[in-house]
Amino acid sequence: MDDIVLAGNDDEETAHITKLLDQQFRIKNLRDLTYFLGLEVARNKSGLHISQRKYTLDLLHETGMLDCATMPTPMSHSSRLSSTDSVQLNEESSSTYRRLIGRLIYLTNTRPDIAFSVNNLSQFVSSPTKHHQQAVFRILRYLKGNLGSRIFLHKNSNNQLRGYSDSDWATCSETRKSVTGFTIFLGESLMSWKSKKQPTISRSSSEAEYRALAATTCEIQWLTYILKDLGIPYIEPAILYCDNQSAIHIASNQVFHERTKHIEIDCHIFREKINVGLLKLLPITFSMQTTDILTKPLAASTFTALKSKLGMQNIYSQFEGGVS
Repeated sequence: MDDIVLAGNDDEETAHITKLLDQQFRIKNLRDLTYFLGLEVARNKSGLHISQRKYTLDLLHETGMLDCATMPTPMSHSSRLSSTDSVQLNEESSSTYRRLIGRLIYLTNTRPDIAFSVNNLSQFVSSPTKHHQQAVFRILRYLKGNLGSRIFLHKNSNNQLRGYSDSDWATCSETRKSVTGFTIFLGESLMSWKSKKQPTISRSSSEAEYRALAATTCEIQWLTYILKDLGIPYIEPAILYCDNQSAIHIASNQVFHERTKHIEIDCHIFREKINVGLLKLLPITFSMQTTDILTKPLAASTFTALKSKLGMQNIYSQFEGGVS
């Protein structure tokens, strides 16, 4: 690794550090950040646009998908993949599949809209099948139609951390493990997100939701540490939204009983962070739960609506009948 980004609000200090680095390593100063390890950065008076459009174009070119037909979502709403749903790929095709998944994982740095699909397909890298290969190609078709989608970081917004936590109970047809999903905003800007299969099996949807709440809480705590290290003031407590009433009741019940003893550690972590004022738990309606996009395949209309709530923008939408 020989690339580095310097960020700060003191021009003199930045120039001093740049000079010291140049004396040690003879660096090349590229001035304002525009491109870094596949990430494209564009500024305007409202904030920062961060995308991987060139990276996506290169990926489509390498896979011969530049002229493919587009798809409205990265995964079919009815998709339920398994390791035995089709004929296994040969070694060459399997190797190509694994490389594609690796490339797509890196793309999720700016594309939370494909995070669930990529997470789902990455579980089959050891023995992919024809159906898995078709599902990967669907993601590429979706990307072809959404080349310009990007994360927008607002310049002027409050420093309130808002988290949305969700889970899809027993979604894995083979292991019956659930999927955790969360999104965390700083003001209006999406800062962190995750789509990941839970390591253990949950016996109820409430348990799965509570495990997701504990994971989101830990992420919020980590983000507060970063904000403190950077000297950025933020509004306390953070707000955490959950659409599962049973999980909310467990959080407010101070007595552990038979239904919660097997998730007692998660209960202790979550309640402790509420008691110290790190966060406040609030209910939210299903229709406002942005994190559904990270826990399950969705119909096109629902997917598009939730994607817009993530704050993703597409400044190239008028050109996406073809590659510009």
